[in-house]
Amino acid sequence: MGLEKIAEYKKKLGITTEELSRRSGVPLGTLNKILSGATKDPKLETLKAIARVLGLSLDDFDDGGEAESKPTYNDVITIYTRSKNNLSQEEKMRLARIILSDDEE
Repeated sequence: MGLEKIAEYKKKLGITTEELSRRSGVPLGTLNKILSGATKDPKLETLKAIARVLGLSLDDFDDGGEAESKPTYNDVITIYTRSKNNLSQEEKMRLARIILSDDEE
């Protein structure tokens, strides 16, 4: 299961584990266990809560054996549209910078 995507998208959004815990309602200890790999198969409701905050779907946690890659323009737009009501102004600006930097490459 692609649980490493939690850390990846948390970093992309610039939010801490504590902030993810607060927004999702998932206890900090549970998130730390998931992020460290101690919990390999979290409960569905836990994944749904995390996915909602990160702007992901449950399908996004299915790694399907594919390699990790830089988020695409569409990935960033999807994150924004799914979670815009949960993002701070600073997080929205970080996403905007990602979009703009993608245009420069």
